[in-house]
Amino acid sequence: MSYLGPLTAIVFIVIVARLLLKKFYPHAVLLIAGLLMLAVSLWLPGHEPAVNVTGGPFVFDLFRYINTSFAETNAGVGLMIMAIGGFVAYIDDIGASEALVYLALKPLRLFRKQPYLLAVLVIPIGQLLFVCIPSAAGLGLLLMASVFPILINLGVSRLSAVSVITSCTAMGMGPASAITASATSIIEKDTIFYFLKDQVPLAVPLSITMMVAYYFVNRYYDRKMKREEVPIPKIEKSRLKAPLYYAIIPILPLILLILFSQLFDFFTVPIELNTITVMFICLFVALAFELVRKRKPREVLKSMSVFWNGMGNIFKSVVTLIIAADIFSKGLISLGFIDGLVRTSQNLGLGGAGIGIVMTVMIFLASVLMGSGNASFFAFGPLVPKIAAQLGMKSAAIILPMQFSASMGRTVSPVSGVLIATAEVADVSPFDIVKRNVIPLGAALVVMIIYLFI
Repeated sequence: MSYLGPLTAIVFIVIVARLLLKKFYPHAVLLIAGLLMLAVSLWLPGHEPAVNVTGGPFVFDLFRYINTSFAETNAGVGLMIMAIGGFVAYIDDIGASEALVYLALKPLRLFRKQPYLLAVLVIPIGQLLFVCIPSAAGLGLLLMASVFPILINLGVSRLSAVSVITSCTAMGMGPASAITASATSIIEKDTIFYFLKDQVPLAVPLSITMMVAYYFVNRYYDRKMKREEVPIPKIEKSRLKAPLYYAIIPILPLILLILFSQLFDFFTVPIELNTITVMFICLFVALAFELVRKRKPREVLKSMSVFWNGMGNIFKSVVTLIIAADIFSKGLISLGFIDGLVRTSQNLGLGGAGIGIVMTVMIFLASVLMGSGNASFFAFGPLVPKIAAQLGMKSAAIILPMQFSASMGRTVSPVSGVLIATAEVADVSPFDIVKRNVIPLGAALVVMIIYLFI
């Protein structure tokens, strides 16, 4: 096979990266680029489109594949992600997320005399919260409303405070994560097993690396800068929208998924619950909490519209992005990009570890450019099974670092939603946050590559 196809694919990747860097709409860019690559592959010698060709007008086959991708995605991982998005929107609306954050941060008050130590202790606590509240911008804003004032009043600069808050979203993991849902769907692995056996063991050394790096980086920058902090009112329990016992609601999906997973054998007849079922169960538990507390059936039942709106918002932002990315990845496959990448790596003597490192770094840079870990992972994640098969590796060995590097790249992107939202609240520049984040996240990326591949 000639190198013309892979070289053409690289040209498309460069053009797509440039357009995304200029803040073009990623859904449209990925979709159109994918369709064009599929069309080009039809005319290149030695290449065939990675879609079903019926023999009729090829343009009809392209649009038939869009229909197929919508149908398959919405019936599987798309519905799962929409259910997660609806639940996250609902628990945020009723104040359950806020109650969980409030309780999780109470232990931090023991470290008032060590502000920078206190700041880095936010990272593991925030990561645990991110497992239960898998919205980077949503959790970031919740922490800005709760943790940020505490850190500021203890002498930490605004930039240091907002940097550790954004770092809490640097590892998208857990059964409620959209990236995890996509990853487990690609490699056909149980979500809980993947979370506990693969993600958690990797997250521990990466969290420690980030904590050490942030401690010294933020202290160094704060000593160099002259700052003038504006006092911020302390958080009061009375300002919470919901009682503290509502904090159990965001954790409930995780409890049910673990309790009824293959890890335990509590029941004579095995009971397994998938993520979609659990999200709807927890929705009705939350509705029951609201009915008991408010005793206003009309108002509580109407609040269910927040769940449906949340599902709709996830569909238009995330699910459509998955579909566009699927078509983009099909275009790359059609042009032989994966075959060329594997062959080049083998010629250079890289082997499985080498190609894993290349894909990990590539997806990290793609996230920086796109400002979205989901976009970069959804674009390259579907390529993993084919790469792993050609290299004789397990798909999980490649997809795990790709998944984590996607979230890490988003955390050092000045155009990511979480950095833009938190920077606006903190009244700082997203580019200044990137300066604080790049060394700790770069160190974590290196540690991950060494841990997994070297």
